[in-house]
Amino acid sequence: MNHGNAAQNYQQETARGASAIGGVVALYDTILRDFRRASAAAAAGNIEARVFELNHALTVIGELNGVLDYQRGGEAAKRFHHFYEVTRGLILEANLRSTLESLENLIALYSPVRHAWKKIDGQIFSGEPRQTPLAATHHTETSDLPDNSAKWNA
Repeated sequence: MNHGNAAQNYQQETARGASAIGGVVALYDTILRDFRRASAAAAAGNIEARVFELNHALTVIGELNGVLDYQRGGEAAKRFHHFYEVTRGLILEANLRSTLESLENLIALYSPVRHAWKKIDGQIFSGEPRQTPLAATHHTETSDLPDNSAKWNA
């Protein structure tokens, strides 16, 4: 049995059953995993692995940015776009500086946003009422998102 194919099949089946917001949570999990792997690579002095992981995170962030729905999402979509653009710059800076602190800062920025998405996904899955309408293609509620603007506004 090929374990690589089994893992891939499991991921595909899981993705088919996931909600749209669950898919966003999975992408944030991927970004955070990339940041953690980049941090481990930086600590080990493995430049190639660090660059690979950060480039992968940039690709995933580019995908998230590309699906923003500005018509439906309004201000929330604009804020996500700004968040992605600013953090893209921080990732490039982290890649150049190669400090563990810069990578920890990225993890600290993305973790609460991932938590907010997970909370929303849980509310929708459980049928709990939402307090505000869905705001972007990511179907986020701005009231559930942490205001990290002091940390990442340009």
